[in-house]
Amino acid sequence: MWQIGNVKIKSQVVLAPMAGITSLSYREFMKPFGIGYSVTEMISDEGIVHHNQKTIDYLKTSKLDRPVAIQLFGSKLDTTLKAIDIINHELKIKYDILDINLGCPVRKITTGGAGSAWLKHPKKLYQYIKGIVECSSKPVTAKIRLGIDDKHLNYDEVISLLTKAGVKAIAIHARTKKELYSGAPHYNLLKDYGKKLKVPLIISGNIFTLDDAIKALKITKAQAVMVARGGIGNPYLIKQINHYLTKKIKLDNINQLDNIKYCRELAKALIQEKGENRAIAILRSIAPKFFFAFKDAKKIRCEISQNIKSYKDLDTILKKVEKEIKHGK
Repeated sequence: MWQIGNVKIKSQVVLAPMAGITSLSYREFMKPFGIGYSVTEMISDEGIVHHNQKTIDYLKTSKLDRPVAIQLFGSKLDTTLKAIDIINHELKIKYDILDINLGCPVRKITTGGAGSAWLKHPKKLYQYIKGIVECSSKPVTAKIRLGIDDKHLNYDEVISLLTKAGVKAIAIHARTKKELYSGAPHYNLLKDYGKKLKVPLIISGNIFTLDDAIKALKITKAQAVMVARGGIGNPYLIKQINHYLTKKIKLDNINQLDNIKYCRELAKALIQEKGENRAIAILRSIAPKFFFAFKDAKKIRCEISQNIKSYKDLDTILKKVEKEIKHGK
């Protein structure tokens, strides 16, 4: 058990925010595997202020989803504060933590001054976060990167200012803005960093296996590990990490039939949330990831990504794969 402000968290595994992925149904699907808390997709403060319905939909939470962090991105304090007020008083969204995205490296976010663009202006960032902390009724956290590039690694300064401003936890993706999502994360730069902070450190970047999580936590001494792409199509990874961190026992790899079952469960959840057409469009990219370790994996993945137009199409493929596994083909 650990805490972010007054929010008690049972697991040291955090589900990262992922655009187009971590909608409510995905978070609910992942929760039973051992997620301590989840973070929503990053949400535009301007979208909330302008009452954009698509943006508002990102704010949906549920009892199963708790504790949950709502992640906002923005570049102007007054707009962010208006968004927080709408979330709390007009929409009355139930959530536990307010997370501010200071790490997204994508151009359409940074050109507006949000995401990792904030890392260029630490002193302005301090005033921005301080204003949010003073306004928020929930504990405020932030997700950052190491810096803009390898010549501007200012995470020390940024983290110092963020904690001074009153954030209750910091998640750090151990790459720079310039590196995007390529190359190995620089955990070595954060050696024993978790011991230095007065607030919990959550480490992020390339957590695809249990050993990746163990390595990241061992080097950084972070309080928790944040899983993003590594959990897509492999929810069992969450269970492996959580089980090891609580019992120091490494679970065997997942049974392939179980992974097919999980694929079905996620498909049904997405369809219920988004409708079949929209869900199937998402599943064309997500569902193939459930089959990377399978025999004839490439063939299965291609068939799913190219041929499914309905849940029935997906189920037909899954039944065929199940039959082949059961008959040892």
